[in-house]
Amino acid sequence: MRIVNHPILEFPQQEMVSFTYNGTPVQGIEGESIAAALHAAGIKMLRHSSRHHRPRGLFCAIGNCSSCLMTVNGVPNVRVCVEPLQAGMAVQVQQGKGTIV
Repeated sequence: MRIVNHPILEFPQQEMVSFTYNGTPVQGIEGESIAAALHAAGIKMLRHSSRHHRPRGLFCAIGNCSSCLMTVNGVPNVRVCVEPLQAGMAVQVQQGKGTIV
C-alpha cells in the first residue's frame, strides 16, 4: 500500500522501524506519519465516532479534524496524521475522549 516506484518522484531509502498497533507488531518508515504507516500496513480504521460509534479513517491528513485521534505511548488525543513515527511506539485505538494511562 506504499508507493515505491514513481515516474517523476524519487523516494530515498529510509529506515524501517517496528511499533505496535493494539499490541500487534507493525512496521513503518521512521519519520512518516503514524497514519501513513498504518495505512501502508492495511489498517484503515483509526477510531470510532464518539456519538454513533461509526468507524473513522484518515480524513483531512493535516491535523485539523478529529478523525485520526489515537492513544500513542499512553497519551490520548494524538493526531496520528501529523505525528512522526518513531521506533517502539505503542499506538492504540482510542475509546471515546481517551484516558491518560
